Parts: sequence; structure tokens; C-alpha cells
Amino acid sequence: MKYQIKQTSELTDSDIEHILHLWDVSAWNTMKPSYFHTFFKDSEFHFLLDSQSEILAVLRLNFDFILEISGNQYAFAETVGLVAAHKQKGYGAILVEKFKENVTQRNLETIGFCHTDLRPFYEKCNIEILYNKAKAIKEHADSEWINSDDDDILIFNVSQKEKEQLSRLSTQHNAYLITKE
Repeated sequence: MKYQIKQTSELTDSDIEHILHLWDVSAWNTMKPSYFHTFFKDSEFHFLLDSQSEILAVLRLNFDFILEISGNQYAFAETVGLVAAHKQKGYGAILVEKFKENVTQRNLETIGFCHTDLRPFYEKCNIEILYNKAKAIKEHADSEWINSDDDDILIFNVSQKEKEQLSRLSTQHNAYLITKE
């Protein structure tokens, strides 16, 4: 098995088709490669490949992610879209291990999110979890701020200072997702 990273611009049409198939997001099923390149331009893709370079697992690292906490902005790389081609084979766990090593070596402030049903997977992968903290993150939808759909914050590589900020999040102490206009 091989670990590989590709920038969005390096993805082939075949890569994109395979990623979209694995993600299985109905709204994206008809996405064309040109739009994919634009939509995910601030991302890189991490792969676990077999000996024939077939994708066994993929995740996306989103570099367009800023949280505002107590008036200060914190830029993180956000881990999203982890999926394995075959369930219960350990491919996702292997990719998470290689990915964590990579972002640690690169000293990238990297977080992710999960729902409660995925806690056992990330616990098994030895990913630090800030339980029930993601609900304190507000996202702008239409003309209002709504709570995040996720439950937990995953710590892949974060400084102690930022981790303390994230640990303090609560219903009385929210973070706000800042998006580029």
C-alpha cells in the first residue's frame, strides 16, 4: 500500500470520478472535473493506494477554514471526506495514521469533526477527541448563525494554545466559521 498526496490541480478526471463515487454525495454526482477543480481549489487530497494505484481510501484537507473565537481568528486545515473503498478492511485507519504523521511533520494546524457514531473509529486510531465541542461552532446559513451538525472536534495536529481555545468552547462560548466572500 502506498500513501500519496495530490493537489486538486493534479487530480485526473478518473481520480475525480472515483472520489465522487466514494463520497456518494447526491448533489455532487454530476459534478464535472472543471467545476471540481474550482470548488475544491483550496484543498489537497490524501490517498491510500493499492499496488495497482487503485484508491483504497481518500480524505480531503481543506485549507479554507477559519474559526473566530473571542474575536480572534484561527486558521486550521480541516480534515473532511474520509472514506474507504471497502469497509472493515482497515484502509481508513491506515490512511488516518499516515495522514496524522504527515500533518505533524509539516506542522499543519489540523482539525476535523465527527458525529458520535464515529467516535470508536477515531478512538481506535488514537486521534484526540474534544467531545461535544463541535456543536459550539456556529455556521452562517442564509441570514442566521446555526449550530454545526457535528458533535466532536478531532485533533490531528494543533498547538497547545489553539487546543485550549477549542477545549473552552460551549453554548456560552461559541466559535464562528468565517468564510471567504
